[in-house]
Amino acid sequence: MKFLRVAAPALLFALAAWAAPPDAAGQEKRSPKEALQELNDLIGGWRGTGTPSGNKKAFWVETQEWGWQFKGKDAWLVIAFDKSKYYQSGELRYLPEKDQYQLTLVTPQKEKQVFTGTLTTTEQKTRMLTLEYTDAQTRATHRLTFKLLHNNRFLYQAEVKAADRDAFAKVFSVGVTKTDGSFASGDGKPECIVSGGLGTTPVTYLGQTYYVCCSGCRTEFQADPAKYVKEFQEKLAKKKAK
Repeated sequence: MKFLRVAAPALLFALAAWAAPPDAAGQEKRSPKEALQELNDLIGGWRGTGTPSGNKKAFWVETQEWGWQFKGKDAWLVIAFDKSKYYQSGELRYLPEKDQYQLTLVTPQKEKQVFTGTLTTTEQKTRMLTLEYTDAQTRATHRLTFKLLHNNRFLYQAEVKAADRDAFAKVFSVGVTKTDGSFASGDGKPECIVSGGLGTTPVTYLGQTYYVCCSGCRTEFQADPAKYVKEFQEKLAKKKAK
């Protein structure tokens, strides 16, 4: 009996630890779709002017197209670059287990660079996605910072820190503007029935018109329109109930 009295508290402690949620804050982890919805403003076509550090005359003009992709419960963003000096394509994912974003970029030389980092908001309400990766050969740390300045304007900048240095040095920056001049949802414009972003393309189901923001969302909607219509109607009902 003495053994049971001593062991019981330890057993209860072990059970409590086993039952505790994996998140130290006790909050449920966001799904990739939920986390990436914070970057819905990126969806669409963009035109940017890039400037290398120390040589403003050597600028270039690039275009970008951002969109959603889905596979089962997984979701991620895809980026296609045209005439960029540094990148051809990319994928932006969210890693729930690390609470981090992961951006995989493909260079013109077909090399992959995998950046990871976090999304933060400054006191001025500017959202900043800061991502880094370390080159396996040179041990240099590369940093990309995306500053979402407005719904239709953002800036991204590349920096590098050599293995024997303490500070980052700027490599280039690109100021980017949305090509169609559109703003995000929330200003009276249609909402994408799949992602919740700005709806720009109409789709129909049972005679009713809805909107999606990109070809990836259109494909996802067409695969199971009843599911997304039901979720959309439930969302609207909750808004009305408030």
